[in-house]
Amino acid sequence: MKLAMPNPSGPLFALTPALREEGLAQSRLSPRRRMLLPIHREGEDLVQRMINFMQPGTYIQAHQHPRDWASETIMVMSGCLGFITFDEKGEVLTVSRLGVGDLIDIEARVWHGVLALAPDTVILEIKRGPYNENDKVFAKWAPAEDSEGAPAYLKSLLSLFPEA
Repeated sequence: MKLAMPNPSGPLFALTPALREEGLAQSRLSPRRRMLLPIHREGEDLVQRMINFMQPGTYIQAHQHPRDWASETIMVMSGCLGFITFDEKGEVLTVSRLGVGDLIDIEARVWHGVLALAPDTVILEIKRGPYNENDKVFAKWAPAEDSEGAPAYLKSLLSLFPEA
């Protein structure tokens, strides 16, 4: 299963209408209901920039970025995003509904999750890299993405956003 579109090359990247539609189309067809477009040129780049095309029903297991420098910024480009923070036991701390142009920034070691609350939700994510297996820790209290419990857990998270 394809998880991401290829990284761009060259000194300039532009999110053209055609590329945006390609990302949205791929997210609609993906069993994961999302498609990532990395816009940094190399996996080792110190600033990781990604566009995430998301559809309702996508599930991303709650996680944190444990490295001291691992702050993360998310801006909504289209659609509507649910953003949730949790304590270390999985209790919900904050619930935020983010619309177009809204931005959220978190520091390292903040347990969080995101939900697409509208079709064709597109977000820009920026965080320090490089990305490797030490960059993301998945919450043991949240079901894994492909697990049997994921759909029910996603439904419980969506209930935090009654207008969704």
